[in-house]
Amino acid sequence: MEDNSKLDKIVEARMKLKARFEQQMAETPSVSDTKPMGTGEPNRHGMPQLPVGQYKTHKWPVLDLGFKPDIHLSKWKLVIDGEVESPITLTWDEFMALPQTSDVSDFHCVTTWSRMDVPWVGVRLADIAALVMPKPSATHVLCHGYDKYTTNLSLEEALKEDVLLVHTADGKPLERDHGGPVRMITPQLYAWKGSKWISRIQFLPKNQLGFWELRGYSNTAYPWRNDRYS
Repeated sequence: MEDNSKLDKIVEARMKLKARFEQQMAETPSVSDTKPMGTGEPNRHGMPQLPVGQYKTHKWPVLDLGFKPDIHLSKWKLVIDGEVESPITLTWDEFMALPQTSDVSDFHCVTTWSRMDVPWVGVRLADIAALVMPKPSATHVLCHGYDKYTTNLSLEEALKEDVLLVHTADGKPLERDHGGPVRMITPQLYAWKGSKWISRIQFLPKNQLGFWELRGYSNTAYPWRNDRYS
């Protein structure tokens, strides 16, 4: 009964967030672009499956800052704080007790490769947000990794239903090389917007550039607009 009550509260809070940001989400380019650039059948958002300038690969290249944190599950924690009503720190067991989402989506790297139809399991960022409830002042998140990486997202992008914090890919625990035990994925944006080895989600009252954004990468990162660099 207690688990059902907790789930009901998360769902109720997520629906409030959805209502609050629904119009902004509907107007983002990954949903509303009338002239997206790319090829292939429409994906779930109506965009061509393969964005402009990308090629398909079955491999999963490894890209990082030269440091791969090795975090034991007993030591892993996720801090969610900033402009929120109820900041929290989740342990691994608490994270895994949240509603789990299975999804299949594509992974577009700014270095021009795309890995299609990847099966994931994880927790929606929208459900994480529902736990802490962003204040009306919150407009963006800054995601932090255990490797000191950071990247920024507007809330209308972060709260989309296929933005997940994943712990499983291709039917097995997410490998350390790819950001395990947990990384974020952002199927509607280039993949650098999803922090590997995620350790903190910080809600902000204004935009704050992350690691690559400070070094000339796009602030918005829309693949179907070839939006790679600022």
